[in-house]
Amino acid sequence: MFVIRCPHCCEVREEEEFSYSGEAFVARPSAPEIESDENWGDYLFMKRNVKGWHWEMWGHSSGCRKFFVVKRNTANHSIGGAWSLTEARKEYDAEEANA
Repeated sequence: MFVIRCPHCCEVREEEEFSYSGEAFVARPSAPEIESDENWGDYLFMKRNVKGWHWEMWGHSSGCRKFFVVKRNTANHSIGGAWSLTEARKEYDAEEANA
């Protein structure tokens, strides 16, 4: 079990109060009406399964009910930060630029 700080209501709660919503920053196909079934299947089901730092979407389901992004280490469940969606995109882009 781990604790998460919601960036919207600033509450620090156990993970059970939140809902995991999948990998963050997965690009939706730009023209869904012409995508093949194989590409749609990849978009929906083929996610990265990294060991280490991973950007994830979470929702504060038992609190303010808003969505946000968490940077979490999947090996030891340590939290590198939690941001609103717009703030997280800036952090993610800056990290990718430095990689």
